[in-house]
Amino acid sequence: MSTTAGQVIKCRAAVSWEAGKPLVIEEVEVAPPQAGEVRLKILYTSLCHTDVYFWEAKGQTPLFPRIFGHEAGGIVESVGEGVTHLKPGDHALPVFTGECGECPHCKSEESNMCDLLRINTDRGVMISDNQSRFSIKGKPIYHFVGTSTFSEYTVLHAGCVAKINPAAPLDKVCILSCGICTGFGATVNVAKPKPGSSVAIFGLGAVGLAAAEGARISGASRIIGVDLVSSRFEGAKKFGVNEFVNPKDHDKPVQEVIAEMTNGGVDRAVECTGSIQAMISAFECVHDGWGVAVLVGVPNKDDAFKTHPVNFLNERTLKGTFYGNYKPRTDLPNVVEMYMRGELELEKFITHTVSFSEINKAFDYMLKGESIRCIIRMEE
Repeated sequence: MSTTAGQVIKCRAAVSWEAGKPLVIEEVEVAPPQAGEVRLKILYTSLCHTDVYFWEAKGQTPLFPRIFGHEAGGIVESVGEGVTHLKPGDHALPVFTGECGECPHCKSEESNMCDLLRINTDRGVMISDNQSRFSIKGKPIYHFVGTSTFSEYTVLHAGCVAKINPAAPLDKVCILSCGICTGFGATVNVAKPKPGSSVAIFGLGAVGLAAAEGARISGASRIIGVDLVSSRFEGAKKFGVNEFVNPKDHDKPVQEVIAEMTNGGVDRAVECTGSIQAMISAFECVHDGWGVAVLVGVPNKDDAFKTHPVNFLNERTLKGTFYGNYKPRTDLPNVVEMYMRGELELEKFITHTVSFSEINKAFDYMLKGESIRCIIRMEE
C-alpha cells in the first residue's frame, strides 16, 4: 500500500471556473478512492479538442467549476475495495469510456459500448455515490467524463483505467487515451482497408491523421486527405496521406471529385469532422459493390443524414464507430505494445510540450490550429 492510501491528498489542479476563461492552478483536495475506484497520480496529460469544446460550453449544458482533461498517463497511487486488476505502482492510462466486464456490451466481441461506463459528458460526479472526489475548502469541483486529468491526482472508476507496460514512455503513450485510438481504430478495426486499396480521410485534425496512419499501416496505396484548410496538407504527408482535395477548390460536390479521381470511388472512407455534409460526402464517395464508409465525428444534435437509398442498394456500406471499437482495458495495452514494437508512430502527433503551470498555452495552440497534440508535463 502507498503511504497516502486512504487519506485525502492535497495537490495542484487546473480548475475551469467559468466557460471560456483561462484555467486557474489551484490547490485541491482529492478524496481517497471508494469501492471499485482508483486514484491515479497523473504524470503527463494532453489536450484534446473535446476538452476545448466543453470548456467553451457551446451547445451543451455548462457545468462549472470543473477539472477537464481526459488524455493522460499515470501511476496508480491507491485502489478502492474490490479492485483486483490494478495495484499501487502500476502504470496506467485513464479512458473516458470504460469496460465493466459484466454487461452485454463487455461480453460481446463486437462492442466496446459498456452499459455502465460509456461516456457521459453531463455527469460531473462519481457513479457510485453521485459525489465529487475533488473539493476546494469544502466546495465540490466537478469531474469531466470520469477522468479529470488536469490534476496531479484524480479518481476514476476502475473500469476506466487500463494497465499498461511499465516500460512504455507515458509522455508518448498518453495520447492513446482518446483521439489517436479513435481515428486509428476506425480505420484498422472498422474500415479494414486491404493492402493496395484507396482510402479517403475527411478531416485532417488529430483524429483524421490517426485514421490516415491506420490506412498507412494497413498498406493502402492511395490515401486521399479531404480538408477545408489547405495548410494542413503538407503536414499530413508524414501520416501517409499522398493526395489532397479541398472541397472549396471545386465547383461540384467533393464526392463527385473523388469518384472521378478514383474511377468510381474509393474503397474506404473515414469521416473525422462531425460535419453532416462531410458524412454524406464520405458515404457517397465510396465505390459501389464494396465501398465502406465509417463515421467518427460527432454531429450537432439536430443534424439528419440524407442520402438516396439506392446508394445502399448498390452495395455501399455505412458504419459508425466509438473510440475506434477498442475495449479500454482489454485492447489498449495491445495498442501500447504496437508502439513499443515500432509499428505505430506516436512522436509525429506531438507538436508541443508545456509545463503544468503553462496549461493555458496548450489551449492557445489548439485554438490557433497550431497543435496536433500538446503534452502537458505535470512536474515543473
